[in-house]
Amino acid sequence: MAHDREDDFSSAERGDEPSPEEVSARAARSAQELLDAWYERVSHESLAGERQTIGLFGGRSDDEYALTRGSRLARIGEMLQIVRRYDIFHGLTPKSLRRMLEELGPTFVKAGQILSMRSEILPESFTRELSRLRTDVEPMDRDTVLSALRAEYDRPIEEIFDAIDDRPLGSASVAQVHKARLVTGELVAVKIQRPHVQEIMAQDISIMRSLARHAMRFMGDEQFLDLQSVVDELWQSFREETDFLVEARSLEEFRRNNAACAFVDCPKPYPSLCTRHVVVMDYVEGIPINDTARLVAGGYDLSEIGIKLADNYTSQMLDDGFFHADPHPGNLVVVGGKIVYLDLGIMGRLSSHDRSAMRDMVTAVAACDSPKLAEGLMRFSVSDTSDVDQAHLLADLDAIVADYGLSDLSDLDVGAFMNALISMAQKDGIELPSSVTMLARSLVTLEGTVHGLLPDTSIVEIIHAHLRAHGSVGELARRETDRLARQSVAATHGLLSAASDAGLAMRMLTRGQLRVNLDLAGTADPLEDLSRIANRLTMSVIVAGLFIGSSVVYYARIQPVIFGIPIIGFLGYLAAFVLGVWVAVDIIRESHRRRRR
Repeated sequence: MAHDREDDFSSAERGDEPSPEEVSARAARSAQELLDAWYERVSHESLAGERQTIGLFGGRSDDEYALTRGSRLARIGEMLQIVRRYDIFHGLTPKSLRRMLEELGPTFVKAGQILSMRSEILPESFTRELSRLRTDVEPMDRDTVLSALRAEYDRPIEEIFDAIDDRPLGSASVAQVHKARLVTGELVAVKIQRPHVQEIMAQDISIMRSLARHAMRFMGDEQFLDLQSVVDELWQSFREETDFLVEARSLEEFRRNNAACAFVDCPKPYPSLCTRHVVVMDYVEGIPINDTARLVAGGYDLSEIGIKLADNYTSQMLDDGFFHADPHPGNLVVVGGKIVYLDLGIMGRLSSHDRSAMRDMVTAVAACDSPKLAEGLMRFSVSDTSDVDQAHLLADLDAIVADYGLSDLSDLDVGAFMNALISMAQKDGIELPSSVTMLARSLVTLEGTVHGLLPDTSIVEIIHAHLRAHGSVGELARRETDRLARQSVAATHGLLSAASDAGLAMRMLTRGQLRVNLDLAGTADPLEDLSRIANRLTMSVIVAGLFIGSSVVYYARIQPVIFGIPIIGFLGYLAAFVLGVWVAVDIIRESHRRRRR
């Protein structure tokens, strides 16, 4: 349980910091005191009124979800009991973290699913375990299902459905799906949201937001887990996934985008029967895409399925900008010569700008072009990249390309490559949007799906082939024109900025206000270093001059002479020797100081 130390949070992220028992105990006590103080503060705040506003951006009120402070406090107490039972302050293993999230309920299961796609936040062992968060939970009974359906329609459900199967096709934390038959005779799949799941998740997210705000103050800027980012993404996911009208629209959009594709499809929705809590779509029964034995027995070519799946997914990403964000085998079946996506509850979007950057990055990986890869990565950034160390970024990308890009594309480990790229971007101060991390995780999932069909092929190889095959002359010319336009605009701005700076410098120069700051790599004070160098050169010239002059005096036998040596020559030799020793000692000391830095 909580004390299984393998892949432990408390040890995985500490690096080379000391970890004595007393420090660990103090940290645990401090964290526990923080949690208790937060609970007491929330309890105190609850006395100020009966209701509160929820929503990360104030977009929804608690009246919509009928939340009260009393129910919130009861939920906080329940959450604290579970958290304390798992002793999170002494370290969570991947398995114990997953189990705790399952006990905490649907909101935390969803948070875990989001974290499983955020490999830049958690170690791989945790993301791998969280990806196993259960989708099969205790199903709703028939009475609850029928009651939920009746609450959604303003007419008797007997006028809509002729029959509803008692046994669900699948049961998850947010909804479950039943096979049904309409009164008009069509077989449909009905996805029904669990009663009150919106209120439960809204309440939990409100609590998590409060906890994240307090915890981030405690942890400062060096926390390994970006809590606020996860809560923001969870809120956005909650708003989309608990509004089933969004999924109904996604089904229609996906069908439109793939209307010209003869081998990809998804269920047809029935818009007039879809509500915020119910989706009615065609019932599709096919061969699961990972059931290779049945596919072969059905006369299908596994390699053809794999290539078509990856090629179409490339079209979703780079042509449509609307892609399925969870292409695991459970969401894919083959029926009637078509690959059918069953669940479109999680979809991702890429703008035309992001799609262009993604094309450039794929091409750069194939060509082992680090500068082009850096350019594409910078274009993805949602934060200011003016302070990014370009030399350091290129050096990091060179290392990644050396590790992953020099091998054949068929041997490329997409998961490891994307994880390395995202971690490197975070380290170098490049903030990537959640759509990119979602796409990265989707590609890893897709690679696992395709691997069972094409074990010796990388999806990057298929994506690159798609770009070559679908790059018509007109399309390539348009993209090249766009690229030249972007570069021309950037160059124009650069020239105008340089001209403006030059004009300012000239005005300051004429007024005697211009100062030059000299910065040399490897030195803290370049002027001081230059002065020291000049002093050493001067002393060296003086030493050489004294030595040469003393030699001339010696051979000229200039009087007075003591023991056969002219006094002036002797003094010159002595001064040259002393100054020479001083210069040598100073050089040696400076060398030692630099080595100690």
